[in-house]
Amino acid sequence: MKILLVYPDYENTFWSFKRILGLLGNVAFFPPLGLMTIGSMLPDAWEKKLVDMNCENLKDEQIKWADYVFISAMIVQKDSAKRVINRAKNLGKPVVAGGPLFTTGYEEFPEVDHLVLGEVEDIFDNIISDLKNATLQKMYVANSFPDITKVAVPAWDLIRLPKYNSMCVQLSRGCPFNCEFCDVVQLNGRVPRLKTPEQLINELEALRQKGWRAGVLFVDDNLIGNKAKLKKVYLPAIIRWQKSNQYPFTFNAQVSINLADDEEIMRLMVDAGFTSVFIGIETPDTESLEECGKVQNMNRDLTHSIKAIQNMGLEVQGGFIVGFDNDKISIFQRQIDFIQNSGIVTAMVSVLTAFPKTRLYQRLKDTGRLLKRTSGNNTNSSALNFIPKMDTDMLIDGHQKVVSTIYEPKSYYARVRTLLEEYRPRKLKKYRLCMYHIRFALSCFWFLGIKEKGRRYFWRLIVWSLIYKPGLLSYAIYFSLIGLHFRLISN
Repeated sequence: MKILLVYPDYENTFWSFKRILGLLGNVAFFPPLGLMTIGSMLPDAWEKKLVDMNCENLKDEQIKWADYVFISAMIVQKDSAKRVINRAKNLGKPVVAGGPLFTTGYEEFPEVDHLVLGEVEDIFDNIISDLKNATLQKMYVANSFPDITKVAVPAWDLIRLPKYNSMCVQLSRGCPFNCEFCDVVQLNGRVPRLKTPEQLINELEALRQKGWRAGVLFVDDNLIGNKAKLKKVYLPAIIRWQKSNQYPFTFNAQVSINLADDEEIMRLMVDAGFTSVFIGIETPDTESLEECGKVQNMNRDLTHSIKAIQNMGLEVQGGFIVGFDNDKISIFQRQIDFIQNSGIVTAMVSVLTAFPKTRLYQRLKDTGRLLKRTSGNNTNSSALNFIPKMDTDMLIDGHQKVVSTIYEPKSYYARVRTLLEEYRPRKLKKYRLCMYHIRFALSCFWFLGIKEKGRRYFWRLIVWSLIYKPGLLSYAIYFSLIGLHFRLISN
């Protein structure tokens, strides 16, 4: 059988970095880990091709070649997914669709021939059997969260690694917290399920064997969902493997703010090669935190927690939200002040969005405040899909004010400096200067130091770094370049 695995493209979003990837020598930021895992689960005798539309165009000849077109997508890829489905249908090819987009919103896709909802491991043998017997059902539903200790190593040979800026691995699924606006609990549950240490090391080794020597993202919902096992088992195993292989990778992950409460786990993460973490800060307003059930962020000095993590050698990237029912007009300036003072350079500021199947979605639907399904691009004010308590125009204008302020050159470069004053990265290996670094630096100096209007702030940062933080000059250059992306999408 011939299976075409298709990953739809996504628009120019906060995390796409599409406009600067060319300067970095890449085409897309992350590969489709889910589809590569499905690819490794398909029978070896079957022919498989993967088309990541963020890297290449999907051709009619590829669709015609296939017996089935498999699609997996997130909500932000909805429009592209619909186009792919229509193309396949017009060419007479049956579509099998799964992933978060379809699991939480399958009602929007009546044209899909076969739907796979939820995590696939416990039902995949049935799907394969039905494929072989030409008895594929309309819908397969995973009614439980599977044991992931037998998940296959992703089929890295289905992609071209040099096209990507970073690779991905997964250690666990699920998050112990239950924030009202988040769909993780609906998708993956509240009890974190972990792979075995051997599984994780095998995946890292497979990636190393393919020649990868750069960043790797842990796509876990919350890497520290089970801190005890992470400290005692997994991080020591990663450290041993990294040391034995001269630290081929640097890691980043999504965690909760309570990471700041555990110095030991922060030290182990840095020893393992972690350099940055993404944390859902959401808001400095206590009432809004209580409203959305963000209990882990309450009763603490959030700025102090962030700086504690930065001081240990981990850059903190943060998610922020405006539009809670308890938000006052003052929230916009409070968000600006908090982001600037905390030194969170990569600050994703979203409008509160009601994603399908979340507790927020149900509450708004029950009270008649839900307007439409979301596009998923919640950093765009147009994604607002409910009637807010605040005046709508005031909310949209306030959101735009926050984004435009924190990413205009003066504010942005000041925030990079604030981070570098606190940041204590560990150097675990020596890096050799290569053409990639030279091209990167020259691109940065050309676009930011000569072409951009805010170039004087760039040069002030570079001079300051050379005088006071020469060891962090490369970070100053890197953060400066990604700031170009943030300014482009915030205008």
